[in-house]
Amino acid sequence: MRKKKPLHSCLIITLFLLLTPCRPELGCAANTSSAIILNTSRPSVILPKNNLGAQDLAVIINDADPLSVKIGNYYQSRRGIPDANMIHVRFTPDSTVMSREEFARIKAQVDAATPHQVQAFALTWAKPYRVDCMSITTAFAAGFDQKFCAQGCTTTQMSLYFNSTSVAPFSDFGLRPTMSLAGESFEEVKKLIDRGVQSDSSYPVGTGYLVDTSDQHRNVRAAEFEHLQKVLGGIVKLEHIKADSIENKTDVLFYFTGKTSVSGLSTNTFIPGAIADHLTSTGGQLTDSSQMSSLRWLEAGATGSYGAVVEPCNYPAKFPNPGVLIAHYTSGQTLIESYWKSVAMPGQGIFIGEPLANPYGGSQSTHNNNVLTIQTYSLAPGCYTVLGANSIVGPFQIMGRHVCVGLGRKEIKLRNVKNRYVKIVLETDEKGPRQ
Repeated sequence: MRKKKPLHSCLIITLFLLLTPCRPELGCAANTSSAIILNTSRPSVILPKNNLGAQDLAVIINDADPLSVKIGNYYQSRRGIPDANMIHVRFTPDSTVMSREEFARIKAQVDAATPHQVQAFALTWAKPYRVDCMSITTAFAAGFDQKFCAQGCTTTQMSLYFNSTSVAPFSDFGLRPTMSLAGESFEEVKKLIDRGVQSDSSYPVGTGYLVDTSDQHRNVRAAEFEHLQKVLGGIVKLEHIKADSIENKTDVLFYFTGKTSVSGLSTNTFIPGAIADHLTSTGGQLTDSSQMSSLRWLEAGATGSYGAVVEPCNYPAKFPNPGVLIAHYTSGQTLIESYWKSVAMPGQGIFIGEPLANPYGGSQSTHNNNVLTIQTYSLAPGCYTVLGANSIVGPFQIMGRHVCVGLGRKEIKLRNVKNRYVKIVLETDEKGPRQ
């Protein structure tokens, strides 16, 4: 922990930090617009905005596909997506690959109908999963661009969103991260959506399994597993296991491996909000893969997964980086943000799952014996100022400065709080906090 300058005399800060603060390679700053968490029985806590919400997400429905329509309607009801964010298109859903010409027509319709505040998309189908040589999620996110494709074993376009601190990717980068609510039946997708909603602010106690397999070509991410366990093992329990699969685990929160097919999935229990994927060539060919489809992870109980839709070769940058993903997810960001930020070259891979799942979001607070205790994961690494006011519109007075935090769970104790509102804001420079 960094040394902090003296705080206001009526403020006591206790920080349970599991890593040193501000590791730039894991993302070090928080966005500063405000999200309000109200509780009338105690002072209301206002945290910096740290993730996307329902108003930031547009849902794209294919009206020619009854399953897509049903999924979209159910998702809107569960997540409270605004009506203006429900975008309808029409195309024949028979093919697994959409032509770039048809995609250009559909994307133009979507762009014209998308409200200006929307930062991300959710698709409501498993097929098509590809646009020509690109994954359909990256095509909707960035538009069709040949730079995201590869001829043979070559690198592709980098994502500016990779490992960024942004909570407004379209505003910042012109990119709308996209994820498919994918499944082969409504019942499967309904269970997926329900798991995502159930996961919100659940602060799960589970294990991340880093499975180091015997598959030499697909095991390339395992080179980082030992280091990852050392760096992030204090935030979430991580097990580095040398095996081709795990079985009969009751607490799966993360599962990263490299195999063409993963056995024993049905024997494991996945915690709501769990993320799992396997590095292989065609896992993202959701409905007709010659290997194991990434849908099998969702059917087994995971809430998010990823797979390649065309041969990527075994470039680790074309697959999720487990360390980056875990760091962002356990800092209170949603599944879609964390997954997208973990892939440096996303052009050939499809993201599937429940986009707004957020197990580490929000905060919990208690007000006992004249001490307000705030517990949260949702402060990105950085330094903050604590403010207080009796009105939501202020004026806010400084209660403490230079509260510097790292990754993991933070506990902030405020003594003798008389204000109705307590706001935590990111410090940007010596002139004062950005509010």
